[in-house]
Amino acid sequence: MKRTFILVAIALFVAGALSAEEAVLIDFSKLAADILPNQDNVPTQNRATMMDFSNVAGGSFTAEQKKLMRTSLALANWDVILASSSRTVANEAKSYALEAPSKQFGKVMGVRIHFPLAPFNSWARIQPPFEIPAFETMAQVADDGTVQQPTEQDKASKVTRFENGYGVVKNVGVIKSLAVNVYGLNFPHALSVILIDSDGNEKIIPMGYLKFDGWGELRWDNPQYVENVRNRELRLYPIYPKSTPFVKFGGFLIQRDGAHEGGDFVVYFKDVKMIYDKAVLDTERDIDDEALWNIIRDRENERKTIEMSRFGQAQVLRYLESQKKATETGFTPSTGTNQQNQ
Repeated sequence: MKRTFILVAIALFVAGALSAEEAVLIDFSKLAADILPNQDNVPTQNRATMMDFSNVAGGSFTAEQKKLMRTSLALANWDVILASSSRTVANEAKSYALEAPSKQFGKVMGVRIHFPLAPFNSWARIQPPFEIPAFETMAQVADDGTVQQPTEQDKASKVTRFENGYGVVKNVGVIKSLAVNVYGLNFPHALSVILIDSDGNEKIIPMGYLKFDGWGELRWDNPQYVENVRNRELRLYPIYPKSTPFVKFGGFLIQRDGAHEGGDFVVYFKDVKMIYDKAVLDTERDIDDEALWNIIRDRENERKTIEMSRFGQAQVLRYLESQKKATETGFTPSTGTNQQNQ
């Protein structure tokens, strides 16, 4: 009986390995700003990816300050982090992301990076404003950016908010290939994709160089991927809670060689796609383990709480700093003595 069970488990593993899937990890054309008009009546946030971090801010903040603890994956919110040796005020001020109109794709993400002019190696990370949550329950978002409480239908949904092109792919076993649709401008800089697995580990995947003009696909094929199942090392793994691995998009890494020209660098991104083996076959199980124990969800919520605390405080500090910032652009004209007497 035990031998039969092992053989069946191996057969299921092999069948799962043969079940390769293609998915869009992140599609930047879905992240255009579409809600929260500002003073110029221009949308500033993306409805589908809106997050509210105010519930971890504590009671010392006003309602107005807590409203600022909401953000999304809107393209202009993404951060550009320079290497410490390149992090001058001028370089940071000239390094940012924004929405870029594309005739072919609509909205895409455009990034400007200002590398040092001096001849030394440098790098820049393009990353989301918060770590993308893997188990965020489906919820509706109002026009003012308020995230509504999930309904019973939302809670019962098997698809979470950041799947289907918003930064998360579930049930990922071995990644076979990765592709980035990117617009190059003949820069010799190297591009890598940053992935975060279900254990919180970062993996940096080198995609190639941006020395081409126009839209192109940079592709990485896993050199350790074994195509023939007969040549694979077959193992038995614990099913729960190890059977629901996922991959998050952690950002891009741009590397500039010191021998190449520094200064301004511009690049555009449309999407990141992946081909992967399923970790587990989509079978109907007798007991829904995660619904009963919530082990994976609890792990993710712990990470989310830490991220919410960090981001919420950062938003408040930015708000307070904006209130202290000088708004005058020039000095008040001096008044002469004769003018005062008159």
